[in-house]
Amino acid sequence: MSNTAPTEGAKAVTSAVQSVDRAIAILEILAHDGESGVTEIAAQLDVHKSTAFRLIATLERRGLVEQNADRGKYRLGVGILRLAGATTARLDVVQEARPLARTLAAATGETVNIAVLSDGAALYLDQITGGSSLQSHNWVGQRIPLHATANGKVLLSGLDAAEISAAVGSRLRSYTPTTVTTMKALLVDVESARHDGHAVAVDELERGLTAVAAPLRNAHGDVIASLSVSGPTFRFDEGRLAEAVRLVVETAREVSERLGWRDRDHGRVPENA
Repeated sequence: MSNTAPTEGAKAVTSAVQSVDRAIAILEILAHDGESGVTEIAAQLDVHKSTAFRLIATLERRGLVEQNADRGKYRLGVGILRLAGATTARLDVVQEARPLARTLAAATGETVNIAVLSDGAALYLDQITGGSSLQSHNWVGQRIPLHATANGKVLLSGLDAAEISAAVGSRLRSYTPTTVTTMKALLVDVESARHDGHAVAVDELERGLTAVAAPLRNAHGDVIASLSVSGPTFRFDEGRLAEAVRLVVETAREVSERLGWRDRDHGRVPENA
């Protein structure tokens, strides 16, 4: 049995990979031809008609293909637009934010990051270093805990309590003595970020690291990303922290307006900033 199991496992993996490859091929066929029937797709894949039908049925359940009721042929479904839209939205955020983020980095001298919510973490999409920054770490492409960062709390501010709980899980890891480690405390911080239009994290992810973040919104007012300024805590005294808050909130508002947002009641600059 020890000799047979790996062989069967290998066959299963090969079969799964082949199915994925064929499913992608179907999407490419429909993208090229516009519409196609099961018989034609099976012929192009060089598989039995029943195999092609099973693959198409799976893609249809996911909304990636749909059947033309009149012609009986298949075409790409709206699910493709959903997937493409997610990628396009992220690219749009970076493209629209980058010029303003550069200005923000120059004005503060600190590191500017753009992050989005991704699989229960803050995924960093872009980073620009200011003149005073100590470039010791590149966050781009990394996932950072939501509960211990200003970016994370801003991203969570676009969710309700149940969604926040699902995103962060039941155990909030402690990174420093000041890390928020209870859901009750986290919800208080998130509500403050929602009300104030920004979040501040001092020594929560790393000792000696302070960050200020504000939401980036789409045309519907949804929080789709977060913009932050971060640097050594010793450089953020009360006055400089207030100035950082003002600049981050103003910049986030400008980026949001570029993305189609027009509601000026959100993301307001605090009166005491």
